[in-house]
Amino acid sequence: MAEKTESSIVIDASPADVMAVIADLQAYPQWSDGITSVEILSKYEDDDRPADARFKVDSGMIKDTYELEYDWQGNASVSWTLTKGDMLTAMEGSYSLTENADGGTTVRYLLAVDVKMPMIGMLKRKAEKVIVDTALKGLKKRVEATAATAG
Repeated sequence: MAEKTESSIVIDASPADVMAVIADLQAYPQWSDGITSVEILSKYEDDDRPADARFKVDSGMIKDTYELEYDWQGNASVSWTLTKGDMLTAMEGSYSLTENADGGTTVRYLLAVDVKMPMIGMLKRKAEKVIVDTALKGLKKRVEATAATAG
């Protein structure tokens, strides 16, 4: 799983506001295409953020239930690793947040996925790119809508 797909987006909100939406895993079905449910399996005691979570995905040809383990670094970044999956054999991803001079946040998303069925590398990277781009657009829309209603 050497190759990762990477993309970034600028969100008109602070890193803390962006990370709050990222950390609210149970709300993902409301804004992240394909995710139908999220169950928090365990949380970190120090900040109450999810440590392990189970996701159910139904995105066209991909239907899966998988579990991820999270590593949070304050409001700067979060990474995750697949611990269990039906169709997925590996997943590593991360969001890295950088505060911009104008108060916005640049969000960088890296993702690498492996599945049980054989898939040509080019198709796998294209699928990862669709996942990454869709997630970033959904995150931006959700954060900016949440910030607009809060302030």
